[in-house]
Amino acid sequence: MSDLDVSVVICVYTEDRWEDILAAVASVRAQSRPALETLLVVDHNPTLLERLTKEYKETADVRVLPNAGPRGLSAGRNTGIAASRGEVLAFLDDDAVAERDWLLRFTEAYTDPRVMAVGGRTMPVWASGRRPAWFPEEFDWVVGCTYRGLPPGRVRVRNVLGGNASFRRTAFDAAGGFATGIGRDGDKRPLGCEETELCIRLSRARPDAVLLIDDRAVIHHRVPAAREHFGYFRTRAYAEGLSKALVARSVGADKGLESERRYTTRVLPAGVVRGLRDAVLARPGGAGRAGAIVAGVLTAAGGYVVGSVRARRGGATFSVVEIEGGSDD
Repeated sequence: MSDLDVSVVICVYTEDRWEDILAAVASVRAQSRPALETLLVVDHNPTLLERLTKEYKETADVRVLPNAGPRGLSAGRNTGIAASRGEVLAFLDDDAVAERDWLLRFTEAYTDPRVMAVGGRTMPVWASGRRPAWFPEEFDWVVGCTYRGLPPGRVRVRNVLGGNASFRRTAFDAAGGFATGIGRDGDKRPLGCEETELCIRLSRARPDAVLLIDDRAVIHHRVPAAREHFGYFRTRAYAEGLSKALVARSVGADKGLESERRYTTRVLPAGVVRGLRDAVLARPGGAGRAGAIVAGVLTAAGGYVVGSVRARRGGATFSVVEIEGGSDD
């Protein structure tokens, strides 16, 4: 097992997730492989900042700090990276809990010095208690979870998924931080892909870098009731298209859409066939899943076209910041 110190960064923005935040922190503090520290980065919410500061004032291994950059998840993560002391940075969503061996699985992979990033498996916790019958597993990324089509085990990937991921500190020295202007900003349109852009940028800066997903590094991610509806599914798919257009503009369409081509040409058609087969066999939700896959692809493609036009016209911008501070602080 690697003896590297790990800092865990959890970005938070709303008091509506108070109980979720406490549960996320508790899951980190209960790890079989302890973290050096947990950093709660509060995104421009003074009330939440004050409340969390009071909550953890007697807890030495939890630090609460304000987002030092513009509003949004990317700047919050960059704030956490700059303030952290660990040699590995792990990121956990504020509405997720990590299984006990989460950090252990991450750190095991870093015994190989070429490994620059390790992601894990994110399991949905549906507010209704069960997956909606029409919701295809191939689109679980819509709700921030691991989707059907990702290879099992510990495998090399183009990019990790941001809500359940870790990076060696030197990755940020080589590539810079998360790009602002791509990722999420509170409850606004659910853009994403900031970790995809970072991982591609990292691989360019360090061609020898190895990026992994280990499906034994498991977190459980809450899916609120509002995200179980087709309206959110469609909105999120459209936003993914917009985000992918920005990524492709940043790193080129070849790399920016490399994984997506396999997903669209192999994984999704197989999902449609499965759904239609289930419909023929009178299994619940089969036709709905097939239809949702087709609708999701078309909606994401529409978002990509719109995003590409905006990017060419200069209507969408993002920037990469160098990370200052870190383990010497």
